[in-house]
Amino acid sequence: MSVSKWQILKLYRDMMREAKKIPAYNFRNYALRRIKHGFNENRNLKLEGITQKFNDGRLAYDCLKRQVLVSTLYKTDNIIVENQIDKPCTFG
Repeated sequence: MSVSKWQILKLYRDMMREAKKIPAYNFRNYALRRIKHGFNENRNLKLEGITQKFNDGRLAYDCLKRQVLVSTLYKTDNIIVENQIDKPCTFG
């Protein structure tokens, strides 16, 4: 099975979109960083490696979807960093 560039980009976009749904700040940012790093790391693979990594990526995408579902069922409170994002910084 040959994997097209379009399929790889679609998988990347789908994974990024799904990772942005994770409610916990730390887990969300970790997932986004890991997805970017994984795709950049495998940028120069040969055809056989591309097919194998694409199949691994699809399995990881399914796992990510399940993780998003579980994390939305068991929400936690926002951490301080999330609360400070929208507020202006004041001194004194």
